[in-house]
Amino acid sequence: MNMMAASFNTRVATPVIPAGRVSGPGMRQQLLWTARVRVLWLLAGFGLIALIALLRIASLGLAGQAPQRTSLEDALLPPRGEITDRNGAPLARAFPAYALRLNPEAMGDSGSPLVRSPEEVARGLKAIFPDIDEARMARRLMSGKAGYLRRRILPEEANRVFALGEIALEIPRETDRYYPQGTLAAHVLGYVVEEEGGKIGMEEVLEDHLSHPEKRNQPVALSIDARAQGALEDELRRGMLATNAIGAAGIVLDVDTGEVMALASLPEFDPNTAGASGAKNVFNRATNGVFELGSTFKPLSIAAAIDAGVVRDFGKSWDATPVAVGRRTIKDLHPHGTVLNVPQALVYSSNTVTARVADALGSEQLRKVMIDLGMDRRPFIELPAKGKPIWPAGPWSRVTNMTVSYGHGLAVTPLHLASAYAAMVNGGIWRPASLRKLAPADVPRGRRVFKESTSSRMRQLLRMISLYGTGRSADAPGYRVGGKTGSAEKAGVGGYRKTSLVSSFAAAFPMDAPRYVVVVVVDEPKGTVASSFQRTAAFTSAPIVGRLVPRIGPMLGVQPDDSRDVDISDLRYLVDRGE
Repeated sequence: MNMMAASFNTRVATPVIPAGRVSGPGMRQQLLWTARVRVLWLLAGFGLIALIALLRIASLGLAGQAPQRTSLEDALLPPRGEITDRNGAPLARAFPAYALRLNPEAMGDSGSPLVRSPEEVARGLKAIFPDIDEARMARRLMSGKAGYLRRRILPEEANRVFALGEIALEIPRETDRYYPQGTLAAHVLGYVVEEEGGKIGMEEVLEDHLSHPEKRNQPVALSIDARAQGALEDELRRGMLATNAIGAAGIVLDVDTGEVMALASLPEFDPNTAGASGAKNVFNRATNGVFELGSTFKPLSIAAAIDAGVVRDFGKSWDATPVAVGRRTIKDLHPHGTVLNVPQALVYSSNTVTARVADALGSEQLRKVMIDLGMDRRPFIELPAKGKPIWPAGPWSRVTNMTVSYGHGLAVTPLHLASAYAAMVNGGIWRPASLRKLAPADVPRGRRVFKESTSSRMRQLLRMISLYGTGRSADAPGYRVGGKTGSAEKAGVGGYRKTSLVSSFAAAFPMDAPRYVVVVVVDEPKGTVASSFQRTAAFTSAPIVGRLVPRIGPMLGVQPDDSRDVDISDLRYLVDRGE
């Protein structure tokens, strides 16, 4: 009985484990470990997926699909530096822009890259860009050739292109070269079309600086003043249209440094619209066009004669009758008697007296002066487009010497003439022209061509031409302008073309202390109604200078002053003002 009771008590003491519970601590640990392993496998799977995605992104980056930046500074800088005028006004800068391209491989298969037909897509693009040729665009899309459909589009236009739903029409964001002043100084700046057309002008000259990783954050200041540049272009355009000319050129040059304050060639072009085929009207008449500049050479020849001592007595009478030399006869267009002194010869623009003075000087001496003035080689300036002078070969004959003295038989650019006039009025020092803004320490020393005394005398004579001679229409009150007109027929097949004229005016101001030279050339003027269609420089080029100088003088630090002038009292009596 006791044994049975004990057995019963033992069975009662063994607990009954409900279904679903772990029977012991060992089993519980095993289940927890299994759960942890499953979680780790799940995390490892997610990690592997993330790693694959990162490797894919990295591979795309290494393949050149993403821009490479080495620093924050590099990321913030534009890929090309800025060009400014001498006062910091922007002339060329990098600008974010959108383009429209066709990518025939965008769909990733060998089928058509477009969802709809090329005609339908072209119709949709025509609605966004009304200026495109719809039929031509349809043919372009049908060709399936990758490339630009439009180089520059606006953000709102980009949104409308996206709405067309064509994956093959890609809109990459690029950096555009933007010229905020439009056509202003276009022949100085040139343009950049990176992928297609390369570079011209100062954009080409400054390439190393503008694209240098460590220099492109520093804007390059040109010598030109945007205000003076605008005034020059405006007056040239006005004169060109008034005379129905085919073109014009102008230069404003600092006589002491050689810095170009303004340089223009018309007709102009817009560098913002230059494409793969370049742009129209890029020919630069100021630095690349060579012309026989006529009587503007007479002061240079007289200066050479004064310097050599051939002209000492300004009251001496020189034979002004026609000059028979070889098989030709040199005459004056408007004779002023049978004899003239040197001041009269310049005031009345006498070919015959100038030719006789040059004959007395000798061909070797005049040739040497022209070489010293750089007339025998391309003009000195940074621009790549520089015209080669038509220079008489070998030793100059007597007739060549005479004709060159009054601006025939030698063709140069307007820039040649501007640099020569600067040397003639600044004390006799020739310096190369420059389109870079120069610090005082960077101004070239130059070379002496004329004596200081000769330069002083030429300032008097040039002022007298503007007061009493053919340059009167250039005399801006208060600015003491002095200069010389020049008109020459253009050379053609078989001789000179009497119906094609180049009229020019070379001047400096203020003549009592010259600061700037101004040269204006009008190509083939037809004349104006007011001048009874006179085509010569007195009616075409000189008035342009007369209007320009009062506009640019204050901008360049020259104020009008009627109380000052160059002293011509010792020469005035030599000119008969009644002629």
